[in-house]
Amino acid sequence: MLPTLWWMLFASVPNNYTGESMQDIDVEVAYALADKQKIVALKVSEGTTVRQAVLQSGLERDFPELDLAGSALGIFGKAVARPDEQVLEAGERVEIYRPLLADPKEVRKQRAERAAKAKSEE
Repeated sequence: MLPTLWWMLFASVPNNYTGESMQDIDVEVAYALADKQKIVALKVSEGTTVRQAVLQSGLERDFPELDLAGSALGIFGKAVARPDEQVLEAGERVEIYRPLLADPKEVRKQRAERAAKAKSEE
């Protein structure tokens, strides 16, 4: 039986452990206001998280008021609970969500009150 050489032990280890470069994937990062929107196409390394892609997008140059480190994020319309941990897959579109200007429950309540008042005045 031949002895196992030390370098043979690492032959099947994934690229990120052997020092070889990881493969790049294509993703998009999107942000929109009522009058302006932008989608940035990026090439990122495999293993890039949702938050890392947003920080790499450079969208703060076009939207200076944007807080990339603290914004709520999603992928294809679904909110991501832990964007600092979730790893992106090729072809995904990351969306940066704006904070709500009004509480939807409160708006519905006010609308119902106005409708009830209008009905009682008839």
